[in-house]
Amino acid sequence: MSKEVTKPVTNPNPLNSYANTNHVTEMLKGGRDGEEVLNPQECLGQVDLLLDSQAFQRSEELSKLLLYLARHTLDAPRIHLKEYQIATEVFGRPPNFDPLTDSSVRVQMGRLRHKLSEYYKADGAHDHILVDVPKGRYALSFHHRASAPPAETAAEGVAEIPRPHEPVRPLPLGIILLAAVAGALLASAMLLAIFHRQNAPPVVTRGAVSSVPAALQTFWTPFLGTPEAPIVVFSSAPFVGDPIRGMRYFDPTRDSFRPVEQHYTGVGEALGLLELDRVLRVLGGQLRVKRASLFTLDDAVNNNLIFLGSPASNPPLSKISDPGEFVFRQRDAAPDPWSTVIVDLHPRAGDPSIFPPTPRTRPMKEDYAVVALHYEADPPRWRLILEGISTIGTQAAISYVCHNDSLEELLQRLNVTAGRDLKPFEALLHVNVADDVPLKSQLLAVRKRE
Repeated sequence: MSKEVTKPVTNPNPLNSYANTNHVTEMLKGGRDGEEVLNPQECLGQVDLLLDSQAFQRSEELSKLLLYLARHTLDAPRIHLKEYQIATEVFGRPPNFDPLTDSSVRVQMGRLRHKLSEYYKADGAHDHILVDVPKGRYALSFHHRASAPPAETAAEGVAEIPRPHEPVRPLPLGIILLAAVAGALLASAMLLAIFHRQNAPPVVTRGAVSSVPAALQTFWTPFLGTPEAPIVVFSSAPFVGDPIRGMRYFDPTRDSFRPVEQHYTGVGEALGLLELDRVLRVLGGQLRVKRASLFTLDDAVNNNLIFLGSPASNPPLSKISDPGEFVFRQRDAAPDPWSTVIVDLHPRAGDPSIFPPTPRTRPMKEDYAVVALHYEADPPRWRLILEGISTIGTQAAISYVCHNDSLEELLQRLNVTAGRDLKPFEALLHVNVADDVPLKSQLLAVRKRE
């Protein structure tokens, strides 16, 4: 059983209750006297494991119910929930809900109890903390597992060496973790180098700039020779979790009161930023760098901008940029960046309209990316968007605009000759991938913007 806290919290701030648990003055105990105590953070961690499991990912209603009960059990244990509260606040029942004639809440509580039992017999067989729904109460109980299940033997009389606790997680979690941590390390060293160079004069003389290939000069001219260097806004998507136990993208439907980390960027954005810095310096220009979470509207109004990363990982994009011809959409209702596709809103006759990457259950072989150049007249400023569905697609889009041969192809499709002014456009790329490295980008479609 769980011991009650000494002071219940009224009107808890849903954005901070995960991080601020100092109102809980006693630990939550396990099931036996003398057993090691549990603190609220451990309990919340176990709820995370449940929500990330396949069983609960397939049931949005049970996930919402579990999260709601966990919050009330840990934040306000002395406030006993009623059927009416759960019906109206969790399941959206109308104010005239009558528990005497509608048993839906009791049915869902029974389903939750059964789902928890199923989880601990399968994915959670080795979890240290057990979560249960006490009969007759609308709450959760947290306690340590009384004893670990017997270890299976490889052969009779030979005991298997116990393995460390390793909860089962969906595939994207590991991929996101590796990309986030690697990206953070790469970005830290690379951004440091760029910041140190920003006040230094360009290393290329005017004569050397004139020798730069024509397509490269034509494409990047809007971002050169301005009083202020363009700002590169790189993705810093919101994550929940921690690098030790695992991280995943923030989901507002289930993470509304969890602490959010916005200190990570993808590997593609990190490597691409280094390539952009190289190209701008070769052209005699410079750039400034800002992560998406620190981007302001003043930045949008007064500067030329270069955005790196999809709208899912670079939120300012959706606020200041119109959708355009090639838009990022979800294949289902879940706000999962791994289920994103690119949609062509006005496909040519016989052309596909939806461009999905390799399914997340298989190694990535292909991705798609968008290169878009926008212009605003008042005040005059340019905005370049380089966004892939994944961080690998973003890297491919950046690489595409940093190489003369690919830019020659793009300018030819736009009917722009070298030395002429570039007009706003959008381009769709298909990216071949091997071992998480973009190998080749194919220009699928180009649209001019008015």
